Amino acid sequence: MTRQHLGVLIGGLLLLAVAMGISRFAFTPILPFMRIDEGLSFETGGYLASSNYIGYFVGALGAGFVFRNKKNILLLNVLLNVASIFFMGFTHSFWLWIILRFIAGATGGYIFVLTSSILMDYLASHFLTKWSGFLFTGIGFGIALSGLLVPFIEMFYQWEGTWIGLGILSALFLVTTIVLWRKVSIKDNEKVQKSNDTKIFQGFMPWLILAYGLEGLGYIITGTFLVDIIYNIEGLRQFAGYSWVVTGIAAAIASPIWSMLISKFSTVRVLSIAYILQIFGILLPVFFQTAWSVFLSAFLFGFTFIGIVSLSTGYARELFPKQSGAVVSALTTVYALGQIIGPIFASKFESYFNSFKAPLAFAGIIVVLGLAILLIGKGLNDRKQPATITEISNNPSSLS
Repeated sequence: MTRQHLGVLIGGLLLLAVAMGISRFAFTPILPFMRIDEGLSFETGGYLASSNYIGYFVGALGAGFVFRNKKNILLLNVLLNVASIFFMGFTHSFWLWIILRFIAGATGGYIFVLTSSILMDYLASHFLTKWSGFLFTGIGFGIALSGLLVPFIEMFYQWEGTWIGLGILSALFLVTTIVLWRKVSIKDNEKVQKSNDTKIFQGFMPWLILAYGLEGLGYIITGTFLVDIIYNIEGLRQFAGYSWVVTGIAAAIASPIWSMLISKFSTVRVLSIAYILQIFGILLPVFFQTAWSVFLSAFLFGFTFIGIVSLSTGYARELFPKQSGAVVSALTTVYALGQIIGPIFASKFESYFNSFKAPLAFAGIIVVLGLAILLIGKGLNDRKQPATITEISNNPSSLS
């Protein structure tokens, strides 16, 4: 890989670090400090999280209609995203937070979809597709970075200064990417005609979509409140920020490992392993409140949520190569809906039972249900088509 190719890949990695690791998920380690200083309830935190996920849903869908000037539209969204991070530290208004988190989500959706599209096209045009999986390490890098920086900055500048500091860091990442991409020209896509093929809603696909939607609902509860839950356990508060670092490291190494596994085993089998590991990680803090259980839970969360998204969307594309847009859109929609309602359900359970164990137990049950639907659907489909064995290609796909 030449220096220019490496620079393009690093630029994309930094943009995903901004959009996902910082803008989207830095909220998780900052939330405990905001709740204490501003007197926010667990339920209020859930509304802020859902506002961001609603925005992401809107942005991800909107990005699908961008066919021209992709690079300029992408960079404009990154600028707005950075501004939404920065200004979180300048207001104490709940409704302004709601608006800013929505903007962060909407622009983050655009950034993720467009960055993935641009990088995939660029790498493919230079016969470097094998490097595409490393793009998603940017998400883990951003999560780990936010986990390291949030407790340190908050110690000196409170939660307000933490948002501002992360905004400045994100601006530096944007400037770095602009420099690295200055010689990169992006070819506009041609708008393709929709196919009349409706078979994507037959066979195994509806089962995969439903299981994936339940995964979105279950995983996001841990993704939103993990650090806050740990922070409120006596004796474990000192490990709260570091747990998010572990999550980021696990997410950063996940894609290459899952890609290796699907080259040796069937996709559904590997997906089942990912679901089981995630269920174990979600429920671990319910039964054990120790340092090792906290770090293991954080690691399993980061490792599996990246894997499940990559495997599910990649498998859908493999099943319907001529309908990839339709199937990925369907998966993205149900996943995003799960992310929107997940934090709200979690906050209601915590408020009713007055315990963090209730939302985690709920999340675990939901992912168990998702796994059951996945396996039942696969079993029923195999009975109808016993001779058909479909394998996923060794090509990590974009997150939803």
